[in-house]
Amino acid sequence: MKENFFERCYQIVVQIPYGRVTTYGSIAKYLGAAKSARTVGYAMVASHTKNIPSHRVVNRNGYLTGKHHFGGCNLMQQLLENEGIIIANDQIQNFETVFWDPSKEI
Repeated sequence: MKENFFERCYQIVVQIPYGRVTTYGSIAKYLGAAKSARTVGYAMVASHTKNIPSHRVVNRNGYLTGKHHFGGCNLMQQLLENEGIIIANDQIQNFETVFWDPSKEI
């Protein structure tokens, strides 16, 4: 059951446009499991062996809370910055501008 939820998360994450981000909670809400943001986070951790752009999923305030799950010291930040996203002190700047809401976009 959990793996099916993970796959549903991945189906959303692969649709996040280049240069945009979404949140664990937004994905959970879109999937009809609003209180499952943490489980979405577990799915992102498990996605590192797949071709899933999990670096585009952050917490509700734009913080890179999952950064320690990426190889390298600042890989998550580097991947986001390569897409034009500005980050300061582990937080996305102009978060509202780059936020992608799956409930409005899919």
